[in-house]
Amino acid sequence: MSSNIPETNSQEGLRIPVIEEQLDVGTRVVETGRGVRIHKTVSEQPVTIDERLTREEVDVRHVPVDRIVALEEAPATRHEGDTLVVPVLEEVLVVERRLRIKEELHITRIRHEERYQDTVPLKAERVEVERFDEAGTPPTP
Repeated sequence: MSSNIPETNSQEGLRIPVIEEQLDVGTRVVETGRGVRIHKTVSEQPVTIDERLTREEVDVRHVPVDRIVALEEAPATRHEGDTLVVPVLEEVLVVERRLRIKEELHITRIRHEERYQDTVPLKAERVEVERFDEAGTPPTP
């Protein structure tokens, strides 16, 4: 008997049928659209560069000295303010050997500062994605 009414049996008592539900889960492939179209645009924006630049130059002058000095009195490189003085020596033969300062190099560091401005393009990309349904038409919004 398959009715939903409880049955009664005098020997066993009251019978209540028990019902159980079962779930069967699975996956399947469903084509939801035909594809997508991607639009990419590149834009440029000018950007201004405003920086201070420092440039150094060196001024080298040959200063004749023509002075005889003793071997043990050989002058060393020295600074005179912002100028580096480098003695250029030459041995000369006399009855005795002496050093003569032939010339000095006076090297002065000159600093120039200038303003540098320029406009350079910067690029930015923007992407739009357009989807298509099975009929090949874009969906309506």
